[in-house]
Amino acid sequence: MPLTTTTGKPARGDTARIILGITRLLFGSLGLLAPRLLIRRIQGADATSPAAIYAFRMFGIRTILIGRQLLMPDGPERRNALRAAPLIHGADTATATLLTLRGHVPRRTGIPLIAVSGFNTAMALIAARTAPTRGSQTRGS
Repeated sequence: MPLTTTTGKPARGDTARIILGITRLLFGSLGLLAPRLLIRRIQGADATSPAAIYAFRMFGIRTILIGRQLLMPDGPERRNALRAAPLIHGADTATATLLTLRGHVPRRTGIPLIAVSGFNTAMALIAARTAPTRGSQTRGS
C-alpha cells in the first residue's frame, strides 16, 4: 500500500518508486525476452552480437528482480532496492553520457539513452530520499 499525504494522494517518493519499479520491469523484460530489439535501437539493424544478447538477458533478469523489489510492500528487500537505485541509475547515466560524448554511439541514440537514464536517476533519488526508514512508516487515510 503506498504511503499517502494528508490529501490522500500517494507521496511523491512513493510515486517515484512505483514509476521506477514499472520502468525496471518493462526494460528488464525487453532485455530478457527481446534483446535484439534493444540492441537494434542502440547499434542499428545489423547488430546481433551474441555477447550483446547475453549481456542484455543477463542484466534483464537482474533488472526485473530489482523492479519487483521496488514494488513490494515496505520491508528490507524494498529498502535495499531503494538504497541501491541511485548508484545503479547514476552509473547508467554516466555510461550513456560517456558513450555519447566519446562517439561510441550516434548522438541520435545517445541523447535518448541519457534522457531515460537521467529520468531513472531522478526517480531513484526522489524515491530514496523520501523512503521511510525502518519503523518510521506511517500511513495516511
